[in-house]
Amino acid sequence: MLKDKSNTRLIVVSLLVVVAVNWLGTLAFERFDLTSDKRYTLSEAAKATLSDVESPITIDILLEGKLPSEFKRLKTETELLLEEFSAYNKNIVYNFVNPLETDDPAAMQQQMTQLGLKGAQVEIREGGKVSTEIVYPWALAYFKEKTVKIPLLKNQLGATPEERVNASIQNLEYAFADGFGKLTQPKKRKVAVIKGNMELEDKYLADFITTLREYYFIGQFTLDSVAVSPQRTLESLNEFDLAIVAQPMQPFSEEEKYVMDQYIMNGGASLWLIDATIQRLDTVSGNSFAFGQDLNLNDFFFKYGLRVNPNLVKDVYAAPIALASGQERDAQYNRYPWLFSPLSSSANNHPIVNNIEAVKFDYASSIDTLPNSIKKTVLLSTSPISRIVGLPAEINIDKEIPENLRIVNEGPNPQVFNAGELPLAVLLEGKFTSAYSNRVKPFNISEVKNESPENSMVVISDGDVIKNQLDRGRPLELGFDKWTQSFYGNKEFLLNTVNYLLDDSGLINIRTKEIAVPFLDVQKTVEKRSYWQFMNLLLPLGLLAIFGISFQWLRKRKYAG
Repeated sequence: MLKDKSNTRLIVVSLLVVVAVNWLGTLAFERFDLTSDKRYTLSEAAKATLSDVESPITIDILLEGKLPSEFKRLKTETELLLEEFSAYNKNIVYNFVNPLETDDPAAMQQQMTQLGLKGAQVEIREGGKVSTEIVYPWALAYFKEKTVKIPLLKNQLGATPEERVNASIQNLEYAFADGFGKLTQPKKRKVAVIKGNMELEDKYLADFITTLREYYFIGQFTLDSVAVSPQRTLESLNEFDLAIVAQPMQPFSEEEKYVMDQYIMNGGASLWLIDATIQRLDTVSGNSFAFGQDLNLNDFFFKYGLRVNPNLVKDVYAAPIALASGQERDAQYNRYPWLFSPLSSSANNHPIVNNIEAVKFDYASSIDTLPNSIKKTVLLSTSPISRIVGLPAEINIDKEIPENLRIVNEGPNPQVFNAGELPLAVLLEGKFTSAYSNRVKPFNISEVKNESPENSMVVISDGDVIKNQLDRGRPLELGFDKWTQSFYGNKEFLLNTVNYLLDDSGLINIRTKEIAVPFLDVQKTVEKRSYWQFMNLLLPLGLLAIFGISFQWLRKRKYAG
């Protein structure tokens, strides 16, 4: 009898302890991230995008239905990350949706395409069989009357599906935080697109400017008014936080340079896409020739700590060119290597270039960095197998294509392609000294500044990096080459650049977060499928049966007689 009372008391005490622990858990709830890379620990910048949100943000994740293993991993990681966002702010509500679970999948696919939600064609292997499915790796976030598309999948040239999904998982926190920021945070910063020196036409900047409008106020700013009212022109330019100078083809006057210099001295960030060369077509031979182009900016950049050289770079790691063969309607486009179009990707961990697709250049020049107090970071460069072409230079396609094919097939001559990694895009950060310090000023202004506060600028040695192609007069997405049907990382690189130059919340730094995601070896999985099925299903059941039989035998033996 005493033993029964003792057992009853123990059960009651245990139940009380469990209830007390659960009650205390409701008062002091805490989540612990035990992963080595802290993938589920939200950054302070990501939290800041939701800190003031008091209305629901609803998220539809279009990763539901029949998915290959790597996309199932992406789905799982997306769900786990959104759980963290939801734990931080209960107004985050999400659900997974299969967009093709409808009576008319074809019509739905067309609607998705019109919305800009591009599907990914994937292979699904089940039981040794292979099938093809369309997956839409996107999320749609809704807040009040706003809707934002959030891409979940990153495309990478030559990457395996596992590598592509791994890069996507690494980018998830930034992708969602960026989307939440678009929904909840009002635009504050102003970007000026500089005009007046034969910069790129609006139709070639259309896609990038449209993308920037989701984040910032955009306005055109013409430097022509410098000649009439330099003081007022500078005051107006100082109202912008960033100036973009996209492929000018006309030299800058001293007055225009001085306005840009004093804009920088007043803390204005800047993005320069400069062509140091120009191509001219010879109507007699039909070939083009490249010449150096003087934009009267050499002393300007020299003072800040770099020089854009009047030359061309050739890189074995380059984008192809599509050339037509045949007559008119029977013409076919074939790809050929084109070494004047370097593909540049960076191995460094800088947030601007971390985890982005290769950026395509066309007829780029090398950049030299010069010693001064400014910090310089090479964002993009050629591959180590590159060379410099002096100017003037003839660009003869009939000669270049056979030579490029020989280089690709037989390998480059190391004595020719010996220039190493040549900088193509450089970030400058620090306190800039005026290019007109201790010099005669082109005009007088009320407050001359010879040193800037902490500031930054990016110089890119090719204006085509920001140039989108046209199809029947309509702008295509920046980074898409319609001739080769290839996507490059130009848009993401430039968007990261602008965000970095203007970002005061630190959101861009989320991109440096490294996440290691292990994947199963598909070949070994198929080969050892039966073995692991036995180990995970039959073996545990067998051990459980042996334990049950042994327990019953011992029990009968103990209480028999």
